Amino acid sequence: MQTNLADFIRGTADGDEADAILRKCVHCGFCTATCPTYQLLGDELDGPRGRIYLMKQMFEGATPTRSTQTHLDRCLTCRNCETTCPSGVEYGKLVEIGRKVVEEKVERPLRQRLQRHLLANFLPNSTLFTPAMKLGQQFRGILPRKLRAKIPVPEKPLAPPTRKHARKMLMLAGCVQPAMMPNVNIATARVFDALGIEIVTASSAGCCGAIRLHLGYNDDALGDVRNNIDAWWPYVESGVEAIVMNASGCGATVKEYAHLLRNDPEYAEKAQRIVDLTRDLAEILPMYEAELTALARRRGVHTVAFHPPCTLQHGQQIRGRVEHLLTALGIEVRLPADAHICCGSAGTYSVLQPKLSYALRNQKLDRLEKTEPQLIVSANVGCIAHLQSGTSTPVTHWIQLLEHLLYG
Repeated sequence: MQTNLADFIRGTADGDEADAILRKCVHCGFCTATCPTYQLLGDELDGPRGRIYLMKQMFEGATPTRSTQTHLDRCLTCRNCETTCPSGVEYGKLVEIGRKVVEEKVERPLRQRLQRHLLANFLPNSTLFTPAMKLGQQFRGILPRKLRAKIPVPEKPLAPPTRKHARKMLMLAGCVQPAMMPNVNIATARVFDALGIEIVTASSAGCCGAIRLHLGYNDDALGDVRNNIDAWWPYVESGVEAIVMNASGCGATVKEYAHLLRNDPEYAEKAQRIVDLTRDLAEILPMYEAELTALARRRGVHTVAFHPPCTLQHGQQIRGRVEHLLTALGIEVRLPADAHICCGSAGTYSVLQPKLSYALRNQKLDRLEKTEPQLIVSANVGCIAHLQSGTSTPVTHWIQLLEHLLYG
């Protein structure tokens, strides 16, 4: 694709990156076949190719409009199109640049500005979010249906491991996960404890940056990124083996830290070191298949449906490893039809684009439940909560299933 960037972006870091990405696109349209919003709406401008044209025009000097903003807002950033693209177009990076430009040039309606400001300052702030979630869980039964759907039923807490081990790995606790689903982090620590590895956390680490980044609060998002690097750096220097991610959305973002800070002379090298150490559970635990097989017991769960989050299969390009490991441990894992399609959670998307989000959720649940599972498992807190809001079939993190197989 030929480009002729306008003066406002030509020669900038974003402009150079956008230009290189656009030039890879050959207009083939393969991406439209796997785009969830194009499948739902049938509008070329609500598919990757159409959005790329909108962004190209904008980068070349055309004035973006509220319509431009709407079409970019409707993108889930699932990055399914990247998996499909034969030319290697990094659409996820391109759309972040496009959204940044639109935010600067198109003023949102007041209601949207307030809504996005609230999400950007409430969700990543555990000091505010945690007590609010606990209060919501306490009064969940009397809350309006739409709000109740956003609040998971409280879990019976697991006991965290207390043993010390010479081998240590650092874990990102996350911003919303400790309040919404605290057992995910505890189950992670218990599974690694069984393998003789101690999981440690940095108390000053917070949100991975994804929430603010995708809402267009770029400077605040980079602040989250730098804060985490500072919090983790003493552990990196002390020799932790890896930085463990048990939320695939966080993992996909942390693996972008070097790219996000590539022009920051103070943090660029440190960010690359963080990326080199970061591993999803699905990258680490399959290496211990023999040990886990020896420790695992059959505990009544024998058939599960697996929903691989977009941030795992498209963002991190990790496929098949969870299914393989669970199968080796005696679980029959069933993938739904169109397992590559997004469930509609996508961070704050279910709040900002509820009609599309719930249409995708219902479609995903229909296909998952047709596999007749005892349990639905996934790998990201947002997907789990979103799916659970629409079904009576239990939905949980696969690490919790693994912990159950080890401990009962």
